Amino acid sequence: MNKPIIQLVDICKEYYGNQVLKKVNVSVRPGEVHALVGENGAGKSTLMNILFGMAVIHNTGGFSGQVFFDGEKVDITSPKEAMDKGIGMVHQEFMLLPGFTITENIKLNREITKHNVISKILGEKMKSLDMESMRKDARKALDTLGLDIYEMLSVEGLPVGHKQFIEIAREIDKTNVRLLVFDEPTAVLTEIEAELFLKAVKKLASTGIAILFITHRLNEVMRVADNITILRDGEVVGKLAREEASVEKMARLMVGRKIDRIQKTEKKSNGSIDENILEIKNLKVNMPGERVKDVSLEVKKGEILGIGGLAGHGKIGIANGVMGLYPSSGEVVFNGDKIKLNNPKDALSKGMAFVSEDRRGVGLLLEESIEKNIALTAMQVQGKFLKRIAGINFALTWKIRAHARKIIKELDIRCTGPEQITRRLSGGNQQKICIARAISLEPELLFVSEPTRGIDVGAKKIVIDLLLKLNQEMGMTIIITSSELAELRSICDRIAIIYDGKLEGVLPPDADDTDFGLMMAGGHGKAKEVS
Repeated sequence: MNKPIIQLVDICKEYYGNQVLKKVNVSVRPGEVHALVGENGAGKSTLMNILFGMAVIHNTGGFSGQVFFDGEKVDITSPKEAMDKGIGMVHQEFMLLPGFTITENIKLNREITKHNVISKILGEKMKSLDMESMRKDARKALDTLGLDIYEMLSVEGLPVGHKQFIEIAREIDKTNVRLLVFDEPTAVLTEIEAELFLKAVKKLASTGIAILFITHRLNEVMRVADNITILRDGEVVGKLAREEASVEKMARLMVGRKIDRIQKTEKKSNGSIDENILEIKNLKVNMPGERVKDVSLEVKKGEILGIGGLAGHGKIGIANGVMGLYPSSGEVVFNGDKIKLNNPKDALSKGMAFVSEDRRGVGLLLEESIEKNIALTAMQVQGKFLKRIAGINFALTWKIRAHARKIIKELDIRCTGPEQITRRLSGGNQQKICIARAISLEPELLFVSEPTRGIDVGAKKIVIDLLLKLNQEMGMTIIITSSELAELRSICDRIAIIYDGKLEGVLPPDADDTDFGLMMAGGHGKAKEVS
């Protein structure tokens, strides 16, 4: 039997006191397709960052454990070193140059040159690009993937699926590639494109290239993987050969854990818990990477509803669509009134508010003061903190500051005062500012998307406790979208699971781990159908 091309032995990694990898062992042999599966936050991407020598690892104290490549112990300190050894990686985020052609992107930093009249006199540096040879190489790589597209097209404006294949083509064009890492490669692909990709993976493996395939899609794992490693909370919780694996078994291992439920007190609710506050019917949202294809969902007044699911399946798109941030169609009824889709102001003015998952890009004005961030949306939408004189609105600075001081105290925002620049706050305190801005609207219903992403464990608890307080003491209906299932199960009354842009089902938080796992894998009640 072939010796492993890559071995990760007892890998441990800590970020600021938080252990994210705990003695992880993974090995992959030449010609093997090895799947690495686990929920968001399980440690998959951190492990790959270590393998690829990413700066984020070395800038945060490094890691412990050993990495062996082709039987030799190695210390990979940069992506260039990894590539020189023959390790290729296709990341979730595209790394293409939009203004360049497909061929130029595939051959980037490995351009083929030829002599011309000037170079024969002035030397090698004046050589011309050998476009004909480069085109042939690009064509060969694209054909391997079954992608029938003209290799001299500009990358700019191409569909995301095509861009993903170009990323892969660039890696397989490298002559020394021995291990290919795919990080969620099918997340942006259509079903037909995903089918092509899986065929290409098998073809590449048959040439002796080792494949490490990181994915959430368990049905794909069942189709192409020879061996499977399952991570949960930074630990290996299962190693399965393809023959002994099933969607059900993998799902159970992925999500199974003890859930500490937060004890809830009686809520102040304006109506019966059986009364609908929000009705979503046939919602479609065109949010890149999180497309909602057709979701119908009812939300009860006074409840905390969780929306869960794996990355790229549309859970993030629901709140963004309802609140008008991405093009949407369907029907949304709030308190008996139809909401105008694609109109954020209408949604906000009717009593809904939104804390975006992108707190730096959408949620905050990082160079502005805390008080301005807290008050801004309420000023724009409701005219709060403003006085109109001779047709001109003037901000009531004293009123804004008094409100900011009050909310800083209530939410325990750690800062020097309302005038502090928001960029200088910690991640947890920035998230509290986002929530403060939303509740300044005094909404009946609050959408919160990925409330604890990118913040430390202590700050996570504070944010979750704050949402619970808003729900219990103010009777606010809260819809939490989160990639952390354990978080949803600890606080929510019900949890809706989204798969492939559609509602797979709604479960109580104490439902069996297997039910959650199967729904998240799109195989609820279908485990026996997967071969």
